[in-house]
Amino acid sequence: MSQIIAAVSTGSQISAIGIIRLSGAGCAQVAEKVFKCKGGLSQAPDRKLCLGTLYDRQGRAIDQCMAVYSRAPHSYTGEDTVELHCHGSPAVLAAGLDALYQAGARPAQRGEFTKRAFLNGQLDLTQAEAVIDLIEADTADAAANAAGQVGGALRRRLEPVYQDLVDLCSHFHAVLDYPDEDIQDFGLDAYESTLRKDAKALYDLSRTYGQGRILRQGVAAAIVGRPNVGKSSLLNALAGFDRAIVTDIPGTTRDTVEEQVLLGSTRLRLIDTAGIRDTADAVEALGVERSRKAAEEADLLLYVCDGSAPLTQEDRQILDLCMDHDNAIALINKSDLTPQVSPADLPFTTVIRVCAKTGQGLDQLADVVDELFRGSAPCDGSILSNPRQYDAIRRAYEAMLSALQGLRLGQTPDAVLTDVETAMEAMGEVTGGTVREDITARIFERFCVGK
Repeated sequence: MSQIIAAVSTGSQISAIGIIRLSGAGCAQVAEKVFKCKGGLSQAPDRKLCLGTLYDRQGRAIDQCMAVYSRAPHSYTGEDTVELHCHGSPAVLAAGLDALYQAGARPAQRGEFTKRAFLNGQLDLTQAEAVIDLIEADTADAAANAAGQVGGALRRRLEPVYQDLVDLCSHFHAVLDYPDEDIQDFGLDAYESTLRKDAKALYDLSRTYGQGRILRQGVAAAIVGRPNVGKSSLLNALAGFDRAIVTDIPGTTRDTVEEQVLLGSTRLRLIDTAGIRDTADAVEALGVERSRKAAEEADLLLYVCDGSAPLTQEDRQILDLCMDHDNAIALINKSDLTPQVSPADLPFTTVIRVCAKTGQGLDQLADVVDELFRGSAPCDGSILSNPRQYDAIRRAYEAMLSALQGLRLGQTPDAVLTDVETAMEAMGEVTGGTVREDITARIFERFCVGK
């Protein structure tokens, strides 16, 4: 019998409602020691709210609240669970939780409720990981994709591939282990088209990771340009507050400054870089080097120039840096002043006049960024958004390619099926069928207590 765990599953701030959650066989009897309702909680109808009184460890009534008892296996964790829906006073929740500990529950660990759901077969690992992604989602697309994964969309995409490989392996072993039975002869050639189809399915899935990563982590956008063109002012304008120090002194920004913003429907991880130029200042030179590195690793470059002054040699050197990047947008800043730079002066596909001081042009920038990073795949949970999952699918695809190569070279079935089984094992890591315990533990450490 599993231990009874308890935790507050809502936030620590004052709110209208706060929830204390318990899970484990006998949790209703433990809850009855601190929550009194007509007829007793353990006799309450399954998954129906009932009104009662919550008491602290001194036996004092501290809240009139609701409780719901969900009997196994029809609960989130697959075990008996109880939820106490209290008024959202942190003091009430803390006192109620303390009383439950005295009554026999123990504190839940990070993600332990969801981990029990996984171990009890209520969720596969893609669904369990998507729970924390849903909690942390800060765009509608990210939430939609995480909700789809919680609903099993990724598992459903992988299942036909996995079942094809199970059928192939089981046919081979049946012929091998039962030679006297009336079983159709095994021939790899008959499975070649299936292997090719499944390899393509894994490849297509791996290709969705770029979009999924951006949904989950946001777009790393580096703001680059020479000193004093308005890079920090642009960061502040997009962030909506003074995140970076702005002065008329060149080289004020000595290091990269990061801030997350929602631009249109795209989350940007903005990186305000030190002005890129040759300098004798050792500290500034380190900042410039970090700026170059940030520009190389960014998903998006926002090149900023001062539109009120002619382009300089430093401007043109930074232009060369941007030309090697797949996604770069030019922003001609200070559009409120007499223009000295025209879009034709800049070799970019997209050039936007902006004013960091007034916000002019930022709506147009939002539209361009949304269009640039709006993926072709639907945000329905069927795309990869997790580096662990992506690595496993990549290895599964490579094993399938190895199996197909062995087939072409005429290798024996057992040699080819070794690669097929490697692919199956990697796919099992995605859903949790073959994942190691230490990896599982690390996954659930990402969760907050109470989930």
